[in-house]
Amino acid sequence: MINLNDCPFCSQDGAIIKSELAYARFDKFPVNPGHALVIPRRHVSSFFDTTQAERQEMLHLVDQMKALLDRQYAPDGYNIGVNVGETSGQTVMHVHVHLIPRHKGDTPNPRGGVRGVIPSKQSY
Repeated sequence: MINLNDCPFCSQDGAIIKSELAYARFDKFPVNPGHALVIPRRHVSSFFDTTQAERQEMLHLVDQMKALLDRQYAPDGYNIGVNVGETSGQTVMHVHVHLIPRHKGDTPNPRGGVRGVIPSKQSY
């Protein structure tokens, strides 16, 4: 069993927006300025194990963070993603939704977006 004191997301450190079931904060290792995370308060590893209420609240916070990021960073687009399990790249076993602001020119070829998790499948 995990010691919740060791989970970096259970403490809610750095929370920018809080709600009853979830909170949002900036990623400590951002891929772009404004890269945010939306995290349920309850310690749960997989997105698929969250409750319907937690999912709704996380998506509501995604909308709220997008509005904040629109004002602060004026991005041209966004990537939204969730890694589920080590095979997908999840390193913190407390589910979190990535909200990544994107700007024209931040990568030479953005075609394929999240398909880039498998580089050979990104371009089609």
